Amino acid sequence: MVTVLLSAGQAGDNPYLIPLLTARKEGDDRKFRLLADKAYSHPSTRQRLRDLKIPHTIPERSDHIQHRKAKGSTGGRPPAFDPEIYKERNTVERAFAGIKQWRAIATRYEKYATNFLGGVHLAALITTYHQAHQLADTP
Repeated sequence: MVTVLLSAGQAGDNPYLIPLLTARKEGDDRKFRLLADKAYSHPSTRQRLRDLKIPHTIPERSDHIQHRKAKGSTGGRPPAFDPEIYKERNTVERAFAGIKQWRAIATRYEKYATNFLGGVHLAALITTYHQAHQLADTP
């Protein structure tokens, strides 16, 4: 399943994470795990994911590690992280790379958000279809 939300171009990714995950969970009760990079490592983001009962694998940023260690015994435990699960995150990166191959998407030629979002949906649909069939064809 692919879930897409359109944000303002100058907006950061992290503020749109929870709305995206909420949209992903609507009408679909299948379990999933969030695999995200260090940009999503903020403690408030991790807490919100725990509140939503969304399992996640996110590496801890080095400044968070230093801050936690500087607090000593009151710094708490490091968040759980499984490097083997995290290796699957390359699937997300390949999906974005595939969508960015669409010139009109990568350069945002479309003037209107609705038309641009339609193009993103089309690119995501075709890209994920091809990636799924490539994986199925590999021995």
